[in-house]
Amino acid sequence: MYPWVIGVDLGGTKIRLGLVSPDDKILATRQIPTNPHEGIDAVTARIGAAVDELQESVPSGCQVAGLGICSPGPVDHEAGMLIDPPNLQGLHHTPLRQKLAERLGIPIVLEHDAKAAGLGDYYFGAGRGSRSMIYVVVGTGVGAALIVDGAVYRGPHNSAGEIGHTTIDRNGELCGCGSHGCVETYMSGPWLVRRYARLSAPEAAAAVQLLTGGDIARLAAEGDPIALQVFQDAGDALGAAVATMAMMLDVDLYVIGGSVAKAGDLLLEPARRGVPNYSFRSVGARVRIMPTALGDDGPILGCAWLARQAAV
Repeated sequence: MYPWVIGVDLGGTKIRLGLVSPDDKILATRQIPTNPHEGIDAVTARIGAAVDELQESVPSGCQVAGLGICSPGPVDHEAGMLIDPPNLQGLHHTPLRQKLAERLGIPIVLEHDAKAAGLGDYYFGAGRGSRSMIYVVVGTGVGAALIVDGAVYRGPHNSAGEIGHTTIDRNGELCGCGSHGCVETYMSGPWLVRRYARLSAPEAAAAVQLLTGGDIARLAAEGDPIALQVFQDAGDALGAAVATMAMMLDVDLYVIGGSVAKAGDLLLEPARRGVPNYSFRSVGARVRIMPTALGDDGPILGCAWLARQAAV
């Protein structure tokens, strides 16, 4: 029988925790503020208190055997360290795994959030039953996780999957990473807003800057022609990125998650149409692009799976 475990999704503004039963169901959740500026001790204390509350939902005679936690990168999963995630100022270069282990006294696993979400879909969602898949997260940034035979491929420097900063237009926009025409400059939430602003009337620019990627998706769903064009371009760029991965890695299944991916077919249909334009026809014909089946629960379930491996 599998043990009870807890999965934790550590974000820039909030932390979601889920108690996962032996049959892989999230039976209780908690959400707490991150407040990373308060430092590692305050954050781990809040997580510890939330874990204590979740423990109360565990049946008598059972106990939580481990905890998995994921964070935006970069992270050092082997050392259990947060490196310098941009949205977690105050937690840079901190031993998160050690601090949580000291507080909770159970095995702790730290993982990158995209990889954890990918493992969630691989074992419990859209990728279930597949030998290999690539999970692509499209949100504030763009990243990917390659999973083969149940394991994440990390590369020798733990940097595999940075598809968001591969170039698809050498003469394109200057990206925050210093390169031009990165995939991320076409489809991340902040870039959707920038592209919408650029195509809008000058007098509307100030108001547009207050929008979010979700707002652009809503406008596209309502038929706004500029928003529809922005999503057409974003989906085509996603199709080009998927085609590149398919040509290089011979993986057929691509599961798309993240906040921007909640736009659904506004993003995914242009991507599906685009793949054959950037790959061999035989490759394009077998590629499948699917939305995550787990929504916001993917990272929690992926972390729970990792915790279970550490606990047994």
